[in-house]
Parts: sequence; C-alpha cells; structure tokens
Amino acid sequence: MRVVLAQPRGFCAGVVRAIDIVERALEKFGEPVYVRHEIVHNKYVVETLKSKGARFVEELDEVPNGAVTIFSAHGVPQAVVKDAEARQLPILDATCPLVSKVHSQGKRYVGAGRTLVLIGHAGHPEVEGTMGQVGAPVHLVQSEADVEALTIPNDTPVAYVTQTTLSIDDTRGVIAALKRKFNDIVGPETTDICYATQNRQQAVRELCRVADVILVVGAKNSSNSNRLCEIGKEAGKPSYLINDGGELDPEWIKGKGTIGITAGASAPEKLVEHVIDALRAINPDTTVEQMDGKKEHIEFRLPPELRA
Repeated sequence: MRVVLAQPRGFCAGVVRAIDIVERALEKFGEPVYVRHEIVHNKYVVETLKSKGARFVEELDEVPNGAVTIFSAHGVPQAVVKDAEARQLPILDATCPLVSKVHSQGKRYVGAGRTLVLIGHAGHPEVEGTMGQVGAPVHLVQSEADVEALTIPNDTPVAYVTQTTLSIDDTRGVIAALKRKFNDIVGPETTDICYATQNRQQAVRELCRVADVILVVGAKNSSNSNRLCEIGKEAGKPSYLINDGGELDPEWIKGKGTIGITAGASAPEKLVEHVIDALRAINPDTTVEQMDGKKEHIEFRLPPELRA
C-alpha cells in the first residue's frame, strides 16, 4: 500500500502562534491560565494544553479575578474585550493576525459609511467575533441564495469581508452574486484570503489526482478540515474526516492502492503519524511519500509580553 501526504498540511502560522501563547503563558505566569473557548478546533491540542495547566471556559464570568486570560485564535467580539478590561483581567490575545486583519477591514468599511456583508458560517466562533468587532450591523451570508434574500436596497454602498477559513474558490460564487446585486460594492483583494486555507485546499486537489481514497485528519467542528473532506468528495474520491488512527475503518482502504492523507490547519503532525501507524498495522508493507507543494515560511509574532 502506498501512502501519499499532501503538502502543505496541518498547522498554519496562526495556530502555531496561538498554541505558543498558551504554552509560554504557562511558563511565565504558572498554572492555571484561562482560555476562552477552544484555543483551536482540535481536541488533542486542547487536552494536551489542559494537562499542562490551561483551563478552557466558555465565558469570562468563569474566570477568577486577576487570572491570566487568553482569547482563542478565532477572535472575540468587542463586548468580550470590554468586559475583560472592566474586570482588569490580564489579557493575552491569540487571535490569528489574519482574522484581526478582517476585523480592521470591516471597521474601515463601516467607518466609510458602507453596509457590511460577511461571507461565513453562522455560529462559527470567528464569525461571531467578527460580527461583534465592527461596531455596526453585519449581514451574514453563506450562499448565493442568501445574497438574493438580502433586503438591502441595490444602490446602497456595500462592502464585504470573508471568514478566513473560506478560500477564493469557496467564496467566488457568493462574491459574484453580491456584485450582481449591488451597484456600489467593494471588498478585499483576493490576496487577503488566508494563505493557509488556499494552500491546503489546492494541495488536496493535487492529492486527489493520485489517491484512491482521501483521509483528512481533523476535528468534526473544524471548518477548514470539513472543507478539505468536501473537496475530496467533489473530486469523486471516497473521503473521510477522522480525529486520529483510532477512527480508521479498514473497509475504507480495502482494495485501495494509494491512500492520500492531509490535515486541517489545527491538526498536529502527531495525529497524521498516528493514522500512518494505523495503516501500517493493517498492511505492514506500506510506503509513505510526500507530494511536492508550497513550502510555507510565514511566522506571526507573539504578544510583546511573551517575546522574551
């Protein structure tokens, strides 16, 4: 059996930065530190950080006075920031810089008098954070049908921003529908789309050219991991989203010569290795190779309090 690994796969720079913030905060301030929501969408990562002394909470009222508090990579609404400031909580913001960039773009468009449309998934923490950051009503759309249902007058000055875990391909149709509907509309350049989302989706498309089945390592609540699985299915390949090798069903790979593996942006390489071990347990005569692909060299700076 042949295993082919997508390149790139797994952790992006925003996820690396968020995890580093929690680990360095524990080293500097001691345990516990409190993290609002999952730092990233991966149970293994969360449980590992819990074992080191991180405590994960849903809301700030669960955080004791004076405790070091970390905002997750997905970002938070402005009301949460103000609540933390009012309580004088020591805050470390692990919001991905690319998510923060979307917040800034949204605020700039609203400040220019435009009505803001956000392309994204309802209920996703990043979407809730963005909608709560811009200081004005935000219209959320996920599909072209949602665009058609908007009751904003066609001559209204409009701007759009997108959830970072959506790629150019994911948003192309919705953006086209917005441009058909509104006479005066602006939005970010395509170069502002999250590099990691785009790169991983392109890599899985390349993987589909050589693989008989696709295994995506990632969490069920990870937007970008689910999308990687969907892309495999759209290419006509049997595709499965699994947390680790323990979820591998031998029937999926029965009679398959080449197994393609990729991983969502919040899935550590250790879980990819766990899946490979599970495949080798089924077929000891398994070779592993990595596709050529984009090499990512982006690094995001830590907050000033942790740089030393």
